[in-house]
Amino acid sequence: MLFEFGFYSSLLLIPFIHGIVYAVLLFWKGQTHQIKSNFWLGAFLILCSAYVAPWMLGFAGWYDNQPYRDVLFYVPFQQLFWMGPLLYFYTQSLLNPAFKMSPRLWWHFVPGLLYNIGMLYLWIYDYFIYKSYYFYADQADKDFDSWYQYTGLISMVIYLVLSLRYYQSYKNFIYEQTSFAERILFQWIKNYLIAFLVMLLLPVVFEVLGLFYPELKTYTGSWWFFLFFSLITFYIGLSGYANSVQTSIPFKLSAFDPIALELENLEPLLIESETQNNSAKELNESLIWKSKIESLLTREKLYENPELTLAELAKKLQTNSSVISKAINQGFEMNFNDLINHYRVEAVKEMLRQNAHKKSTLLGIAYDCGFNSKATFNRAFKKNTGVSPKDFMETA
Repeated sequence: MLFEFGFYSSLLLIPFIHGIVYAVLLFWKGQTHQIKSNFWLGAFLILCSAYVAPWMLGFAGWYDNQPYRDVLFYVPFQQLFWMGPLLYFYTQSLLNPAFKMSPRLWWHFVPGLLYNIGMLYLWIYDYFIYKSYYFYADQADKDFDSWYQYTGLISMVIYLVLSLRYYQSYKNFIYEQTSFAERILFQWIKNYLIAFLVMLLLPVVFEVLGLFYPELKTYTGSWWFFLFFSLITFYIGLSGYANSVQTSIPFKLSAFDPIALELENLEPLLIESETQNNSAKELNESLIWKSKIESLLTREKLYENPELTLAELAKKLQTNSSVISKAINQGFEMNFNDLINHYRVEAVKEMLRQNAHKKSTLLGIAYDCGFNSKATFNRAFKKNTGVSPKDFMETA
């Protein structure tokens, strides 16, 4: 197979191969450990590697020799309409262990499928009907048509926004449902979403730079864009393989709130009247539940359980999670995670006043009070007291 090794082709070849290798490793790890999210990220990495293939292979001599030129012309290496959905479903499968593809979700891949069908038609017409270049008479690769590049970029921006929205909803959910939210926030999710954002900003940045440095808009100058794109792909592959974990907390993003839809159908005055009555009733119920929650947490010290969830607290109080969540939000004006960490901080402060730090380490005291990491403890302590644990010890 033709491949002319040179400065431009060789440097792109390195991250290209790494992207494929990490995709294979993710497939293997996903199959071995039953991690579904790995398959989505692996597929995304393959498309990212294919994205830079025309430039890498072009510098390797493919555009100048047959049949390699036709391969680059008729094979749609840049699957711009599929990259966004793959990353979006990776986000969902990472944060929702119950996530699975439904017939409705497969529609997200229809634009990409239509583009591939169109490319197949071009090949069939040129090769078997016209028997020469008709659609490629200008010798320009269709993957780089402006309409496709711009609509592909818009598509990826939309899916990035959807992924961010899904992650934000997940964050709100676990802060309401668990007392160990920071441990399952997955810093990796933030990192790869930022990396994807940088990917999307690259063409904009190079377009602006091209106004001042016209050589960046040449075939050789554009090589720098694909080099940076390849490096980001390499980072996503390496970090994604090292962080191939998923939450064990079931999570599903609701499309709408049925209660809100019902209220929209009522007369304005009726809504106002019922809202006032309901608000007074809810406030009274929240105060009652607040008292029960305070009593239970103080008496049984449930906050000492580092894995405590809202569902467990609700079970202890013989009610459901939604009732307790609403009571905590209204009565304590904070979410469940912050409430439990508040009790843990108060317990640590009390032990410090009793000079427990003379018999145990500060971190040991924090663990005894329910914290599960040093970072979470320091952050929660500073948030609740305004000072660090060490500063508090000096003044206690």
